Amino acid sequence: MRQIKIDPVTRLEGHGKIDIFVNDEGNVENCYFQVPELRGFEKFAQGRPVEEMPRITTRICGVCPEAHHMAAAKACDAVYKVKIPSAGKKLRELLYNVFYTTDHTVHFYALGGPDFVVGPDAPAAERNIIGVINKVGLEVGGKVIKLRSMCQEIIQMLGGKKIHQVAAIPGGVSRGINNEERDKIKEYSKYFVDFGQFTFKIFEDIVLKNKAYVDMILSDPFVHKTYYMGMVDENNQVNFYDGKVKVVDPDGNEFCKYSPEDYLKHITEHTEKWSYLKYPYLKNVGWKGFVDGKDSGVYRATPLSRLNVTNGMPTPLAQAEYEKYFETLTGDKSGKKPVHHTLATHWARIIELQYAAEKVVELINDPEITSPDYRAIPTEIPTEGIGIVEAPRGTLTHHYKTDERGIVTEANLIVGTTNNHAAISMSIKKAAQGLIHKGVEITDGVLNRIEMAFRAYDPCFGCATHSLPGEMPIELNIRNSEGEIIQTAKR
Repeated sequence: MRQIKIDPVTRLEGHGKIDIFVNDEGNVENCYFQVPELRGFEKFAQGRPVEEMPRITTRICGVCPEAHHMAAAKACDAVYKVKIPSAGKKLRELLYNVFYTTDHTVHFYALGGPDFVVGPDAPAAERNIIGVINKVGLEVGGKVIKLRSMCQEIIQMLGGKKIHQVAAIPGGVSRGINNEERDKIKEYSKYFVDFGQFTFKIFEDIVLKNKAYVDMILSDPFVHKTYYMGMVDENNQVNFYDGKVKVVDPDGNEFCKYSPEDYLKHITEHTEKWSYLKYPYLKNVGWKGFVDGKDSGVYRATPLSRLNVTNGMPTPLAQAEYEKYFETLTGDKSGKKPVHHTLATHWARIIELQYAAEKVVELINDPEITSPDYRAIPTEIPTEGIGIVEAPRGTLTHHYKTDERGIVTEANLIVGTTNNHAAISMSIKKAAQGLIHKGVEITDGVLNRIEMAFRAYDPCFGCATHSLPGEMPIELNIRNSEGEIIQTAKR
């Protein structure tokens, strides 16, 4: 048995490694995706006043603190049974869609994009944002930096800080915006929409017009037929901030739709001894292992998943791209047939970028956005609350229980990437089995294609790694100078 290591895996948030085991015939026998880090924020939360959670949980990660900020704030609203004013909700949603615009931009241009723009077989030193700029020109780099700068300015304005926001509090937000701030966001939002269209042009020219790339996206090593999860509004259309969580089966039929307070009726978690990761699955289907299909409770919660569960996009430019996406990949622009191609997640992501940009325009032009009525003071005795938003990487659930003083006694977080842990492991293994076999030279390009299987999920392991209470499996191997294991200690 031969072992191939990809350590560390690249262009992700956090740390991880892939161990591939090849048998004597040259075929992949097994493949393991391991994350050797632990974050214990559920434990940190205990004993804290619940109103501190929107500020504490942003420290989990600097990549998407806005997602934890909003999920925590919504959970606090539920703990205190307070309904936030309409203006407060719109200000939160405005911040959240600005965040989506910048976050999806980072992944497309800096993390996922290099594999397509520069090429999967390009030297590793060129598969990065610098390589992208060298390939498409300095003008593109300037546009990306300009958008990011504008988004961070708005996030600081609405959230109080560029990173680790503080503005969302139980019952609403701590401040509103004035007319001058509204006018600045209006001006910036026009650029956001144009940037979305510009990004589609790059995607069209570089990816869709390249037959080799399209064939790779459609190839079997990058296909899994799973359940899909995403948040939808009352019209069954995408909404990142609020709504119900909808799940469809591999054929696109609705399996369930639930409100935040009912998540435990539908989701439970599995653990493996070789990883700190938890593996959520659909409770009413069951855990059948790392396999796909209708009989397996494995689901995915990604941009691809959100497009699979929705009936369409709420904004016109995003809807046009949604129809093109489904017609190209399934032959049916209505979206009734799910897209199962993992690498198509990149395309779905920029459709969401366009929607988020259009949503910013819609919200900032709402006359209520400058209303001073942006917070309701909580008056109820705190108990228990659950808040759910769609993080860029998947459905994010915060669940808090408190005593009568509002001190957290229990906390559970199912973060965006956690939903996809099982699917990521399956995708890596299938890609490895499809790409590595007898007679194939295992080049850096081959290994990079395997990494592309997990990179499509845009995983973030800063906040996604923890185990069930009391379980912290550790294995220490001591080797001699020949590399042979002479002693093993386990916990």
